[in-house]
Amino acid sequence: MDNFAPYVIKSFKHDGHLHRMWLTNWRVPPHVMHADHLQQDMMVFINSQTKIQEADGKEWVSRIPGVSFFIPSQWFNIVALIEDTGVRYYCNVASPMYVTGQVLTYIDYDLDVIRMPDRSVHIVDEDEYERHKLNYHYSTLVESKVKAGLAAILELASTDKPPFQDDLVMHYYEQWEKQKNGGA
Repeated sequence: MDNFAPYVIKSFKHDGHLHRMWLTNWRVPPHVMHADHLQQDMMVFINSQTKIQEADGKEWVSRIPGVSFFIPSQWFNIVALIEDTGVRYYCNVASPMYVTGQVLTYIDYDLDVIRMPDRSVHIVDEDEYERHKLNYHYSTLVESKVKAGLAAILELASTDKPPFQDDLVMHYYEQWEKQKNGGA
């Protein structure tokens, strides 16, 4: 696709081992992006039925289209999942993104926030975070960054600030679909 560039997204754990890879993600080009997103230097990606590889080599294909948002220097990333009932936001507390070539990487710190289409918000995987905090010996700096990332997600989710905007999620996905189908 001319304007949407393919990227691989790789998630790692704190000790450096691979957690998961999304093998085909299409970066939304700047001319399609909303001014609020451009101002924050966001990188936005679309994936639909992409192959996902787990750390153990197991592969599967995503069933739900997603629009992913990465903001430089932020300790989180957000995936808007386009479901029949509306947009569900799955938010990863994670290190800031690192991009080299067409590969984006980050460290996943387990804590996740899910905002449902009805706007209810749930924090999940706290037990996994606590277990990994001990196993991987997170520093006090990492712990403070994780807590700040969690707080930032909760603030954005409760106030509908970017990228928690269903209309823009749908706009990006529709533009990708249009490009994929030859502009029709």
